[in-house]
Amino acid sequence: MSDENKENGTYEAALETSRKIEADILVNPKKYRVLTGDRPTGRLHIGHYFGSIQNRVRLSRLGVPTMVLIADYQVLTDHDAFDQISQNTKELVIDYLAAGIEPGENVIIYPHSYVPECNQLMLPFLTLVTSAELERNPTVKEEIASGLSNGKMKTVNAGMLTYPVHQACDILFCKGNVVPVGKDQLPHIEQTRAIARRFNQKFCPKNPVFPEPQALLSKTPSILGLDGSQKMSKSRGNAIMLSATEDETAKLIKKAKTDGERHISYDPVNRPEVANLLQIISLCTKEEPEAIAARIGDGGGGMLKNTLTEALNETLRPLRAKRAELEKNPDYIRQVLLDGSRRAREIGIKTLEEVRRVMNMEI
Repeated sequence: MSDENKENGTYEAALETSRKIEADILVNPKKYRVLTGDRPTGRLHIGHYFGSIQNRVRLSRLGVPTMVLIADYQVLTDHDAFDQISQNTKELVIDYLAAGIEPGENVIIYPHSYVPECNQLMLPFLTLVTSAELERNPTVKEEIASGLSNGKMKTVNAGMLTYPVHQACDILFCKGNVVPVGKDQLPHIEQTRAIARRFNQKFCPKNPVFPEPQALLSKTPSILGLDGSQKMSKSRGNAIMLSATEDETAKLIKKAKTDGERHISYDPVNRPEVANLLQIISLCTKEEPEAIAARIGDGGGGMLKNTLTEALNETLRPLRAKRAELEKNPDYIRQVLLDGSRRAREIGIKTLEEVRRVMNMEI
């Protein structure tokens, strides 16, 4: 079997498992604990909103216990600048709350650096993986290559290589058993599963401490940036931030790349730029992209962009209004983080007690 076929087989298996979990969540939401989150490198954009934030809101409202991690330590792996981490953390919380993620019984929002119990898992976990495994992780290799080529990274620090183990700590400290991810993150989930399995087999084969988490694969197609050729990203200058005003949104969309053909059709292969804009409209209005294209027809790129501007501003209007209110209340944002850190630590302390016991390290 070729490597490509192996990958496809792994993806298909993960997809099938993801479908089963989705069905079971509707019946048994409390059976699961979701671990999800972002690195605080800046405000969120519409790619985040449609790609992951809406799904987090959905899962939490279904009653699934949800841990929302702000991975501040992980910013240090491939970013030299750290002066904005604190402010970016608060901006993330504002975006989360404005989008409908509500801290409470089912939802805990917390920064990584305030939960030391999570990081205490790092040393035992590192003994369960080989350096060769870390070096051949395809996601890490790609991130290293990208960081070196675009100048974000001057050298490869050890934190970058151990990134998958760090993620395993994030997931397993709270015994997360479901992680919403895209296909490119599957290697990290597999590494976490391997660490959980090896820990249980070595230290507690009869009464496992850790679950082997499963990927909950995103149903939302990848959203390209306004340049139509790369993934949406603030650093690439091709994103629309959730915090943008309606006028700023209109100006950004006006500059979006389309093509020279006037008649609008949905053809992701041959017309990716146009298809991407149609897809974003579809995410706003819930219409099929083909139907939107048919309605615009010979209206050309101008009508396409106007349609997108109206749909996006209409969709984001309540979020932006709530965001403006939250920005006026920094004390509340700080309290959300402090409360979340306290609750996450309570979970981490219990897990660490179990880990010490099975490793015969109790005093």
